[in-house]
Amino acid sequence: MLQLNFIKENKDLTIAGLERKYFKNAAETVEQVLSLDQNRKDTQLELDNTLAQSNNLAKEIGGLMKEGKKEEAEAIKGKTAELKATSKNLEEKLKELEVSLQEVLVTMPNLPHESVPAGKTPEENLNIFSQGEIPKLHADAQPHWELIKKYDIIDFELGNKVSGAGFPFYKGKGAKIQRALINFFLNEAEAAGYFEVQPPIVINAASGFGTGQLPDKEGQMYHATADDLYLIPTAEVPITNMYRDVILSDNDLPVKNVAYTPCFRREAGSWGAHVRGLNRLHQFDKVEIVQVRKPEESYQALEEMLEHVKGLLTKLELPFRILRLCGGDMSFTSALTFDFEVYSAAQERWLEVSSVSNFETYQANRLKLRYKVDGKTKLLHTLNGSALALPRILAAILENNQTAEGIKVPKVLQAFCGFDVLN
Repeated sequence: MLQLNFIKENKDLTIAGLERKYFKNAAETVEQVLSLDQNRKDTQLELDNTLAQSNNLAKEIGGLMKEGKKEEAEAIKGKTAELKATSKNLEEKLKELEVSLQEVLVTMPNLPHESVPAGKTPEENLNIFSQGEIPKLHADAQPHWELIKKYDIIDFELGNKVSGAGFPFYKGKGAKIQRALINFFLNEAEAAGYFEVQPPIVINAASGFGTGQLPDKEGQMYHATADDLYLIPTAEVPITNMYRDVILSDNDLPVKNVAYTPCFRREAGSWGAHVRGLNRLHQFDKVEIVQVRKPEESYQALEEMLEHVKGLLTKLELPFRILRLCGGDMSFTSALTFDFEVYSAAQERWLEVSSVSNFETYQANRLKLRYKVDGKTKLLHTLNGSALALPRILAAILENNQTAEGIKVPKVLQAFCGFDVLN
């Protein structure tokens, strides 16, 4: 959530940033925030003055009663009753204004970093890095949804029977490759200084609000209505909420956590060839890295996270590219996001496998995540990234490494899964 003081002190900058995120009615919304805030201040001042008058009259009444001037005291009591009624009305008005102000603030997305390119669509994202050669496949090469049937490693029909579309069963060597990828990613994160946690995979509404999934993304999450709990869309949510309502010290920083979890996304309205097979699932596995940093350190931390993900893809021997997302293609909460995409040779298209983002103070403000400096508390910066999401990584491995004799397992995974060829 944007800080109110920042909006007040940087009105034009806020409007320009919201417009770069293609937020509708940016200027009107900012004016609404400023108007509500001024109204709130005026109401608070009026309430304070009314309470002060009431207190003064109460003292006056006490003095008159001591002097035996009962009739004069009784006359003043009528005024105090009026002031009490006025105070009650002002308190109710103040609460309503505070709620209204909060409701508007939570609709406003984070402002983009100055380096975010202009643009609204994915086609306007900026390609800033690429590595690896596009593999040349043999004549009978197939997309991964055919390969998984050929080698009997993933069963979508069985998943559909047990749960529904988008919930596959991984079987035999398919399950082992999944486990190999998870262990590889976790080991690499630990070597990079991340502390592993295993969080819950359901969250409450307060956690969803803290990281920005609520109140406007309910439709994207699975909701257990009886207990008002949500299945996590990513481990970012429970990990970052570990620090909700927390004041960290210098000794606690930097925070670097990693977790493997299943993730759940309804993906309502998704269909077509671009979501076939492993391209888009309702349940998928992911290893997530999260950092909490001081503001002056967060962009260096973001660079470190980018290098970490680059290292994973390099070791997996997958061709990949990095995109700096334009303002219109960024998430609601992000200030700067880089997407990693791997090339899927059989599909002849790029597949997103990771997003690495800096949220600056946006999530921290909602979470009340702070640190002490010079006796004062300040908001921290939060960052996270997929390192990595498994389905499309597995799709690219299957497609890019297929040969007439079988599918070659990347060398870095062979020790984890116990075989070097899938046949």
